[in-house]
Amino acid sequence: MKWLNNDFGTGATWAARPCLGCKDTGGPPVPQVMRPALKRLILFAVTLLCSLAPLPAAAVPTTRPATNPAQSGQFLRFVDDGAGGGKLKAAIVTYRNSAGVTVHLVSALHVAEKAYYDSLNKTFESYDVLLYEMIKAKGAQPPAPGDKPRGGISSFQRFLKNVLALDFQLDDIDYTKKNFVHADLDAEDFFAMEKKRGESIFGIMLRTMMREMERAAEGKGPTTPQPTLLDLLIAMRAPDRPRQLKLLLAHQFDQIEEQMAGLDGPDGSVIITDRNKKCIDTLKKAIADGHKNIGIFYGAGHMADLSKRVEALGFRQTKVEWRVAWDMTATPQPATKP
Repeated sequence: MKWLNNDFGTGATWAARPCLGCKDTGGPPVPQVMRPALKRLILFAVTLLCSLAPLPAAAVPTTRPATNPAQSGQFLRFVDDGAGGGKLKAAIVTYRNSAGVTVHLVSALHVAEKAYYDSLNKTFESYDVLLYEMIKAKGAQPPAPGDKPRGGISSFQRFLKNVLALDFQLDDIDYTKKNFVHADLDAEDFFAMEKKRGESIFGIMLRTMMREMERAAEGKGPTTPQPTLLDLLIAMRAPDRPRQLKLLLAHQFDQIEEQMAGLDGPDGSVIITDRNKKCIDTLKKAIADGHKNIGIFYGAGHMADLSKRVEALGFRQTKVEWRVAWDMTATPQPATKP
């Protein structure tokens, strides 16, 4: 393999010491600025699979005065409880137009607590139609709850839900309901559009890593503290391991809008832009069919762009409701005998 001996435009210098525990591959050591970028890329990949997976992939709601989540940088937010725990919350943002049509942007996490999905199932029953994301074969029926779809992404999501002691979206959300309407690209169109753009998930993640390296070189790294290897090891050895691992990940969701910005190229991307366009086309049809109360259930990473597209149709935000997706409140540990 030929090694590329350059700094990728970041001004990085090669680190003097090799990675501890790594074999000498004969190539150059990882540049110092690349190390945190690689770590953030791994965290980003996990975050992506939780909130933006491109394949079929009692929370008590609290209502707040209307604010603009996109301006505050949040469709997901982590709320620290100051006692070693906290909650990851997902927004339902409501919009209304002058004709009395209401649209709800329901931010989805693909692994979350069962109580969160149960609350969403009840909410979805109140909508005239629920437009949902899922890349599936043209004409294929959506999976019934508990079906086990094939594919690496779904398999990894199931692995995550086991490690984090959560539920998987496709196990709990009933996509066979009569008011559920597919509002995503078919698999055939998705892959054809990716090929036309010369796009791939690996290429997107590489572009994201390059962007993170550039930001790090400019001193514009993430504001959220990045977990270290020691943090991960401590979490893995903790008696409440699932909760500790969720805490490490939950902090990263505060950066979701910034991370998603790195996915799009100058002309957008299939994974966000083109899928969102398809969703909005389906929304326009639902409005033309006379529906007045419409939900859009899409991964949280789509929401910043979708909100702009909904507002461009003449809708104005009226309400924000936050629902608990991950509850990481610390529970007292049983006392150990002397």
